[in-house]
Amino acid sequence: MKILLFGKNGQVGWELNRTLLCLGELYALDYPEVDFEKPKEVIKILDEIKPDLIVNAAAYTNVDKAEEEPEKAQLVNAITPGEVANWCKKHNTVLIHYSTDYVFDGKKDSPYTEEDEPNPINIYGRTKLEGERAIQESSAIHLILRTAWVYSMRGNNFVTKVLEWAKKSNEIRVVDDQISNPTWARALAEITANIIAMGKRDIRSFFKDKGGLYHCAGSGYCSRYELAKKILESRQINEIKLFPAKTFEFITLAKRPLYTVLECKKIIAHLNLKLPDWRIIMELIA
Repeated sequence: MKILLFGKNGQVGWELNRTLLCLGELYALDYPEVDFEKPKEVIKILDEIKPDLIVNAAAYTNVDKAEEEPEKAQLVNAITPGEVANWCKKHNTVLIHYSTDYVFDGKKDSPYTEEDEPNPINIYGRTKLEGERAIQESSAIHLILRTAWVYSMRGNNFVTKVLEWAKKSNEIRVVDDQISNPTWARALAEITANIIAMGKRDIRSFFKDKGGLYHCAGSGYCSRYELAKKILESRQINEIKLFPAKTFEFITLAKRPLYTVLECKKIIAHLNLKLPDWRIIMELIA
């Protein structure tokens, strides 16, 4: 099985580049080898490699910058994934794609399910939703995994930011009204590999039966403030004073949805897979 991974240098892609190695003949690419701002060039790569399975971890993820570069965000998050999906439909190739909790507006007071109607409130969320719908409308064999608050010990994410803030100041203010599921990038990559392994003998039939849209995020949920507190506790950084704040106190280009907890019962019921609790992971990676 030929597997093509897009976005090998991102948080999830970096982990996928390691977990997918034993599942087939892996081709792993990232910018500048592949440029999702140039859909035609991406299609040329697909024509050359002719993969059986594409795992797309490439995305425009800078939430604030997307407000200034909406066309770029749309190309990377929506238009090019849609073109990839159309190619997959034509060539009977399976596509795995990642989306985000930011497709929701955060106004619900209970966990979001796959049946809830999305209503993004920023450009990033809107373009990711457009990508989801382009893939679905292509009728390609696909699996879309919506996740939330992805973090690792590398790259730019909330965990690394908190640790960096702790080096620069003895006092940190973190919002306590943004709530979701912290998701470890390695666990997300491993659950992806597990799904692929389940269907390896007949990848197309398996994903025709088990594919679709799933919420796939870390078990449990918390506020940014609670997560920051756990990060510092796990690293035994006790000298930092942590103060709660509200989202409106910080001026940002993009609006943030406040409550985007994802209900992940469907993936447990259909695939018997579940990501570990975020508090356990924090202890493990400390």
